[in-house]
Amino acid sequence: MTVTRLIARPMLASMFVVGGVNALKNAEGAAVRAKPVTDKVVPLAQKVSPSAPTDAVTWVRINGVTQVLAGLALATGRAPRLSALTLAASLVPTTVAGHPYWQESDPEAKATQRIHFFKNVSMLGGLMIAGVDTDGRPGLAWRARRAASDVRREAKHVRKAAKREAKLARKSI
Repeated sequence: MTVTRLIARPMLASMFVVGGVNALKNAEGAAVRAKPVTDKVVPLAQKVSPSAPTDAVTWVRINGVTQVLAGLALATGRAPRLSALTLAASLVPTTVAGHPYWQESDPEAKATQRIHFFKNVSMLGGLMIAGVDTDGRPGLAWRARRAASDVRREAKHVRKAAKREAKLARKSI
């Protein structure tokens, strides 16, 4: 792992650990802001799992736990790609619920919410980059292309060898 990754991952994860702990401590207050988003998520979640929670407080707590655990995993380098993508997925509803600047009428509040909204959008970009970072090792797609290329090359050699052997066999008959 490079020094940059060693430093950058905990820096990126820090906001999620702190935000997740804050969401767990103040779940009731955050649930008020999250309710418009959870009202849309609950029907979808219940199609997947009928036992999915219906109240906003539980969803805020689930999101908080997700952010703390995935943030700690990213910070410590444990499953960094999975944890970064998990954080990215949890950041979308958090951003929409927490910073709806388009609903603000006060210009000062609107400007503040817009700044926080786009701060989260830029963090989402960083998480997406971290989610596809292979630490300098070849990714799965590259390895699959390489394996397919190796198989094609090997098949070509086998075909040439078979033709050569067939030609020799005809001559010896």
